[in-house]
Amino acid sequence: MAAADQAVREAEAGALFSGLENLRGLVLAVSGGSDSTALLLLAARWTQALSKSRGRSPKLLAVTVDHGLRPEAKREAAAVKALARRLRIPHRTLHWRAAKPKTGIQEAARIARYRLLAEAAIRAGYEHILTAHTLDDQAETVLFRLARGSGLTGLGGMAHAAAVPIGADSAIFVVRPFLSVPKARLLATLKAAQIAHSEDPSNLDPRFARPRLRELMPHLAREGLDARGLARLAARMRRAEATVEFAVGAARAALAPGPWREGGPIALPSRQFRDLPAEVGLRLLGRIIAHIGDEGPVELGKLEDLYQALRTSRGALRRTLAGALITLRGERLLVERAPARRTRRAAGNRNRHFTKV
Repeated sequence: MAAADQAVREAEAGALFSGLENLRGLVLAVSGGSDSTALLLLAARWTQALSKSRGRSPKLLAVTVDHGLRPEAKREAAAVKALARRLRIPHRTLHWRAAKPKTGIQEAARIARYRLLAEAAIRAGYEHILTAHTLDDQAETVLFRLARGSGLTGLGGMAHAAAVPIGADSAIFVVRPFLSVPKARLLATLKAAQIAHSEDPSNLDPRFARPRLRELMPHLAREGLDARGLARLAARMRRAEATVEFAVGAARAALAPGPWREGGPIALPSRQFRDLPAEVGLRLLGRIIAHIGDEGPVELGKLEDLYQALRTSRGALRRTLAGALITLRGERLLVERAPARRTRRAAGNRNRHFTKV
């Protein structure tokens, strides 16, 4: 196993980018920080090696998003552009020009960043975005979601690759080739190449949750809960997640087969629904409500409350959730579109697909 502070070698880089060789092009998300700067450098080396050995390689496009939150961002984008020019990679700087929210600014900025990156990929005719999330980022993500009471899906952390729908039958793919690589190795790679990088002060700002969790990591590591241990937990959660999703698919085929019409209704036999394992029944119910409702994502806590009421009710029950009307009567559980209300929350958000990538 490579030392935790050893530079990433060319052969390792080839393995990290394996599976992307035959793509037309890749968008590199490069902020100018250490991790994304290493992504730019290693991707450039990888494509150059491919071109020599195979005569062709994917085209690269480096994209920097200036969120308009820090005066230093313009200078950092210019530094990325200069490095990209040295590496013979085209570069674009995109700007988040929307009004900035007073709360939840980091989450809003993250969503905006993915949206802008996806738009850049579409304009370039590419389908894949590469980000520089590391092993350390994966560990922080697991801790962050654990602290917020996430379920099995959330504790699976970030996937190596995730599809982001952009239409009825198309998607952009976000790929994280460095999820198994410690941040220290990327820093060592830049040091060996004598390439500078920027530091975002928000990464150290205790007002935000992730910097506070980052400070805990050395203490947790001394108790055996290091980044690799947390990443291993995430991998096991994803394995369990896949098993549960398989069971949900089987339950759907048995209790609610056939194509689901938009807006419903969808009927289930209540007795068989109650007999499902709790996690399978909960997810099947959530999937139905998400399909029929028109008020955006289903909140897990509210879904759990509804599911518990359905399982324990001894009589009729009638509830609404996320724009769906759920009615339990006798041996029948019916889910249909809820009647329109005078004041209705917006039917989702055009960025909703980017909230879980």
